[in-house]
Amino acid sequence: MDLKTKEFIEKKVKEIEDTVGSGSAISALSGGVDSSACTVLAHKALGDRLKVIYIDDGLMRENEDRYVSEAFSEMGIKVEVINARSDFFSALKGITDPEDKRKAFRNKFYEVFGESVLKSEAKYLIQGTIAADIIETKGGVKTQHNILEQIGINPEKGYGFRVIEPLKELFKHQVREVAKSLGLPKELYKRMPFPGPGLSTRIIGEVTEEKLSVLRKADRIIEEEIRKAGIYESIWQAFPVYLPVKTVGVMGDHRTYEDIIALRMVETTNAMAANFAKVDWKVLEKIASRIVNEIEGINRVVYDITNKPPATIEFE
Repeated sequence: MDLKTKEFIEKKVKEIEDTVGSGSAISALSGGVDSSACTVLAHKALGDRLKVIYIDDGLMRENEDRYVSEAFSEMGIKVEVINARSDFFSALKGITDPEDKRKAFRNKFYEVFGESVLKSEAKYLIQGTIAADIIETKGGVKTQHNILEQIGINPEKGYGFRVIEPLKELFKHQVREVAKSLGLPKELYKRMPFPGPGLSTRIIGEVTEEKLSVLRKADRIIEEEIRKAGIYESIWQAFPVYLPVKTVGVMGDHRTYEDIIALRMVETTNAMAANFAKVDWKVLEKIASRIVNEIEGINRVVYDITNKPPATIEFE
């Protein structure tokens, strides 16, 4: 373990111990490396006085709730899964503007967690905010759901708990080092970043269960193919985006008029700037072929070759 990383972990564990005292805390676990590292840090500090909750909002990757529960169970940490899918779908219904979708997700997120914290009687929420979240929200690029002072949410007044953010001074590559040193399995600390509002940011327009189903299938295909190609760990993010734009195609002898999936793959170290990944054409061709042949309703795949800036990594 790197000495600086060891010192950081020891410092944060002590801070959590001192802040929570003899009380209890609840962890907002999403399955990403940020919240996973926070959860393990807090568990080292509090043990059984930490309650870990995974909110199933219906916007995550395929079988994410089972994956997260099993991964943390193997580390000796129990995860309570709360099914709130209908709540989030209701909150997002009819919304098409990207910022409005993020705000709707954020408000429902804290409402659901607030109720969970009240039931648990915990006075602290452990949250995986990192430096990039703060910078992008303050800069007005896009509102991250976990930057409370910028978005007017005071959980202490509304729900009686305070937020602890052990990683807020770190960027993603530094969080990965902390997660590795904490003993998280490689498949967790090497996972690609995933947006807080989930797949809702990868659907242009209104979020529906049908579009989510398409994205989950496309996401699985992309991961399978870049793992086969041996490039998963060299790419920062690789994901599909659902574009509600119909184009004419041909399948067999029949004309089609269906929607588009955009592929986005980028390389970066801290997500503040990024370049599109120059992936081998054969890999892209295989992904595109599988998507149009295996997913009903999609007849075209395009590849985004825009860097950040001027584009952001996510489309929304």
